[in-house]
Amino acid sequence: MPPLVTAGDRAARTASADALCRTAYDACGGPDAGVALVAVGGYGRGELAPCSDLDLVLVHEAGTDPGGLAAELWYPLWDSGWRLDHAVRSLPAMVDAAADLKVALGLLDARHVAGDPALTLRLRTTMLADWRRQARTRLPELRALGEKRHAVLGELAHAAVPDLKEAEGGLRDAGVLRALEASWLVDASTSASEAARRALLDARDELHAVTGRPGDRVAPESWGPLADRLGLADADRAQRHVRSLGRRVTHLSRLAWRRTDAVLARPAGERGRRTPALVPVAPGIAVSRGEVVLEATARVGEDPTLLLRAAAEAAVRDVPLAPTTAARLARECTDLPVPWPPEARDALVRLLASGPGLLPVWETLEETGCLGRFLPEWERVRLLPHASAIHRFTVDRHVVETCAEAGALVRTVARPDLLLVAALLHDIGKGGTHDHSVAGEPVARAAATRMGYDDLDVGVVARLVRRHLLLMTLATTRDPEDPATVAELIAHVPDAATLHLLRALTEADARATAPAAWTTWRASLVDRLTADALAAVGSGPAEAPRHEEWELAGVGDRDDLDVRVEPIGSRATVRVVAVDRVGLLADVAGALAHLRVPVLAARAWTQPGAGEEWGCSVWEVADPQVGAAVLRDRVRRAAEGNGPVHRPDRGGAGALPPVVEVRADAADGSAVLEVRMEDRPGVLHRVLTALAGLELTVASAHLSTLGPQAVDVFYVQEQGGVRPGDERAAAAAHAVRRALEA
Repeated sequence: MPPLVTAGDRAARTASADALCRTAYDACGGPDAGVALVAVGGYGRGELAPCSDLDLVLVHEAGTDPGGLAAELWYPLWDSGWRLDHAVRSLPAMVDAAADLKVALGLLDARHVAGDPALTLRLRTTMLADWRRQARTRLPELRALGEKRHAVLGELAHAAVPDLKEAEGGLRDAGVLRALEASWLVDASTSASEAARRALLDARDELHAVTGRPGDRVAPESWGPLADRLGLADADRAQRHVRSLGRRVTHLSRLAWRRTDAVLARPAGERGRRTPALVPVAPGIAVSRGEVVLEATARVGEDPTLLLRAAAEAAVRDVPLAPTTAARLARECTDLPVPWPPEARDALVRLLASGPGLLPVWETLEETGCLGRFLPEWERVRLLPHASAIHRFTVDRHVVETCAEAGALVRTVARPDLLLVAALLHDIGKGGTHDHSVAGEPVARAAATRMGYDDLDVGVVARLVRRHLLLMTLATTRDPEDPATVAELIAHVPDAATLHLLRALTEADARATAPAAWTTWRASLVDRLTADALAAVGSGPAEAPRHEEWELAGVGDRDDLDVRVEPIGSRATVRVVAVDRVGLLADVAGALAHLRVPVLAARAWTQPGAGEEWGCSVWEVADPQVGAAVLRDRVRRAAEGNGPVHRPDRGGAGALPPVVEVRADAADGSAVLEVRMEDRPGVLHRVLTALAGLELTVASAHLSTLGPQAVDVFYVQEQGGVRPGDERAAAAAHAVRRALEA
């Protein structure tokens, strides 16, 4: 239901105040030339709330002194009952006063009330010209002022006692968008931001009516009366309505400032291109002017993964997903099939693990209606307040923050994709009357099944959602020395892999809640209980990679190198067979890296045939256009020592260090190395080259890309098929680690 209050009430109050001011000005003999009574700020915009001040400036020509006029003017205004904020300045003094940023912002809304209209026009023209001329130096100051205010008052969408004006996403920020627009540097004020601003003005008007006093903070007891005044069903609806407005203004403000930063980064005299440059970054996706957009050839109505892939690209690159692009995807992108294809699942995990880039992209998906296209469960927690006062954010924002925190912990687990999906769904059961962990388990199970996870993985996600509070509860409320404490934990979480996931989810959830929820003391209790539980259940053996026997009749010559490519949708399967040798896998990985072909998964093994040991490998890659002949040539050149040296892409500023571990006693005939690293072109080549440099052969390998992380298991042998000793295995781990950290 739309709010009952309309802008007409503000217009009526403004008209009444204008009439009062003109009457007072005329009554005290105010001249028609050389002096003007000017409204600024909210009064200048014609947006008086019931308890607003009248912000007035008596402006005069230089060399005149209207002091007597001012004394006669202000008293009747005070006597009328209006609160008054007033000043008397000459036109040159007004320009000088605009050195104060708050004064300058108020003067951008200067409006003539009485006296000399030409003087008011000169004032407006001078102030706007000055603002535009100094925009490149003043806008950074404006941003810093806003950030300081946000640090004190928090976000309107999430603060327990939100300030409708000064909090992030409030009326002050909506006004800043208008100031950015007035600079002529960016298109900042949109129909969406203006609609949200006016709706916030309505809410503030009714808050003044409810409280009967000036002020912009909504106390908990005011939501119910405010709902009645706004024509909403209850206090919860009022909160969601106001907080959604604040989130929209916050989102649009952040986007506008990103665009402003891009403009300010260019030299002042540089003109933008008439046609924006498009830099392709993925099939159908490009970056233009620092934002992710669609290529002209994108098959929006045919590719159901395009929405998630575009969002992941934007978040991983920490650039905005263009709102017009997101809105188009929400309208036109075809529905994801059930179960999801692997590309969609991988894109979601990359999105969730993107760190600082996640929040702004997620906000864009929310504001443009994209979330419902792939996560209809989100509506259950959207803008839902937490029952506990310890939480800094509403439930939906807490979930996003938990995913961001979990993204920093992916190296601690072997299945980062399950950790991130569990983080996304861990509070999905909130909002009802039952225990949210219990209520959320079946919802999470259904969502993970729809995403295409197998029954075993769905069970892990569901267990994590059901038990996401268990570890912290036992660690902080039970005796850690009591064997029953460990027994209860492993009764519900009986395997090492899930215990590691639960430990990471517990930390991410606590860090996203509040600083007090994850202290050094709490962390030590959780770590001790986790270690005791892991000791009780054991780490378990590594799963040996499975492979099929290939028919090798078509490969008979020692020099044969058989490369075959089978495109499948937006991916391809590459099969490589050659006489086995030290460094074969490194050459194939290097060739793929040089061709900029992302490896999503791979399996490799040796197989006897035709009197030789053959190296067989199958690679799943994210490029259906890779050519078999080109790849064969690159591998041959690498084997001859003529291949190009490929340097891995650098990780981002927050890239996590690689983890290289020797899985002792995991296999009888091989040393097992498990490597967890950032998924970037070139890193796999470095790992395999490091092993080849030690004259170690890879008997088999199981390579997987799980969202942002590659989890690779190598079964390593000495030449002749002998298991390396412990010292050699440790040396191999150190060599791989050095290669990845170089």
